[in-house]
Amino acid sequence: MLTSTTPEDLAGAGQGQGDTYRCWAVAYPLHETSSILLGSHNATSPRLALRWLRERTRNVTDQLDMAYAQPGRHWLRDEREHERALTYLTTGTAYQLTLHDENTRYVLAAYPPGVTS
Repeated sequence: MLTSTTPEDLAGAGQGQGDTYRCWAVAYPLHETSSILLGSHNATSPRLALRWLRERTRNVTDQLDMAYAQPGRHWLRDEREHERALTYLTTGTAYQLTLHDENTRYVLAAYPPGVTS
């Protein structure tokens, strides 16, 4: 599922720092009370934030069974969606990609400088 995210939706994700784009990937296992941080990154531009999201999406989809990996693989090839993500980030709106399998929801997000939770 592809979604955009407003700053309010990212509550608990941390605060933007300086002029960096904050990126993170988190796994939310079904029936667990805590999430698992899969990685975080500070990028100096929206393009570098998108590059990190693409790399981390590739890592996640490589671990999923074929049926569950398809949405992530489609997203990796979707240049129009990547342009939309860049537009969101450059205009001050966070961007989020959500993938899942039968046991876990994976959330990958980037948010621009100045966005606070």
